[in-house]
Amino acid sequence: MERAQRLTLAVSVAAIGLGGCTMIGSTELDRPRPPSEASGPEPRPREEPPSRAGNMVEYEQSGRTYRVLDSSYGYDERGIASWYGEQFHGRPTSSGEPFDMNQLSAAHRTLPLPSWVRVTNLANGRSVLLRVNDRGPFADPDRRILDVSYAAAVRLGMVGTGTASVRVQAVEPWQSRVRQALR
Repeated sequence: MERAQRLTLAVSVAAIGLGGCTMIGSTELDRPRPPSEASGPEPRPREEPPSRAGNMVEYEQSGRTYRVLDSSYGYDERGIASWYGEQFHGRPTSSGEPFDMNQLSAAHRTLPLPSWVRVTNLANGRSVLLRVNDRGPFADPDRRILDVSYAAAVRLGMVGTGTASVRVQAVEPWQSRVRQALR
């Protein structure tokens, strides 16, 4: 009887331990699922009020001062985009929203938050509409003009290279840094 009890106890402990490997503290269950290139439709730009956070007149980062644009109207620039993902997933963006690496979003140093942009990878012609809700990139600021989410990097075909030469064009509805007063 004593041997049977020990065997039952050992089997119970093993079952609990194995169950814990797949449930408790598992990074596989917590890790966001990567999007496929064909997943979901492109977002539709919508009018939104300016974010209460991240739309200051100017701010300083790494010894540089950046001035936030009064409006997204007419913004059109070429430069290097990079992407960010799992390391920042779930952390607050500059607009205060949690960053979701599987959403089509971007970080820009000076566009009002949130703004909508069309990003085109100049090497392969792929383009995607993104909602700018964060500040950045702050790595290599003389070359990089935009950080895109992992989902955006997949659609733009730049995950493997890490960066891409892009064109970033603001699209309607134009965003203002502050809510315009009624006349």
